[in-house]
Amino acid sequence: MLETALEARVSPETLRKIETGRVATPAFPTIAAIADVLGLSLDSVWAEINPPGRGSAPTSSSHRTRERLAS
Repeated sequence: MLETALEARVSPETLRKIETGRVATPAFPTIAAIADVLGLSLDSVWAEINPPGRGSAPTSSSHRTRERLAS
């Protein structure tokens, strides 16, 4: 955990809080940095937190937002 946090340039405590859910909405750059260190695409992170069939169908606006985030 320490190595991941340091490579992502976040404090180990911040990473610990994210992992345990004590940070409800971590900043996008923080998530992007952690995903990069772990070798995860932002698409796979998005899919993990928003599985298909959960909630309502995405609107075209939210679809465009995801496309921008993924590129």
